Amino acid sequence: MWFDSWSAVLRVLLVGTAAYLTLVVLLRLAGKRTLAKLNAFDFVVTVAIGSVLASAVVSQSVPWASALAGMAVLVVGQVLIARLTVWLPGGRHAVNAQPTLVAARGQVDERAISKHRLTRGEVLQAVRSSGSGGLDQVAAVVLEPDGTLSVVPSSAVGDASALSDVPGWRGEDAGTPG
Repeated sequence: MWFDSWSAVLRVLLVGTAAYLTLVVLLRLAGKRTLAKLNAFDFVVTVAIGSVLASAVVSQSVPWASALAGMAVLVVGQVLIARLTVWLPGGRHAVNAQPTLVAARGQVDERAISKHRLTRGEVLQAVRSSGSGGLDQVAAVVLEPDGTLSVVPSSAVGDASALSDVPGWRGEDAGTPG
């Protein structure tokens, strides 16, 4: 239970080091997006890569070459899907969640926060964290695809082009979230 053999320890050290170095090389080749803020798809790929890496390190039945192939398939698949989301019209929305307007011009959209399992308190916390003292100072609060809440103060809304991809944002004539 506590100790099997020195060969098992040596295998973990060698395979763990090789798998780690391989993962670093794969992630460098895959580019910065692979390590950016994670959306749901990226999170799943990251967990799967970790599972493959852990299996290779601790299980003697998983050869290093198989783990390398598994990690490579996951990273290459993630890169291909990321490229497809850019090339295909509407591809981004097929893989990633859309941003959701949860508050606009002083009004919290109770249906939106309920649907996304947020509380009014979490929305207010995001408003406070942005330096605003009240919802009346906020043009929009957006639940981003990565799960963060973005707050756009009324004083900084500008031409609102940053909100153009947020469903329900209606621009200057919007009185409440839609």
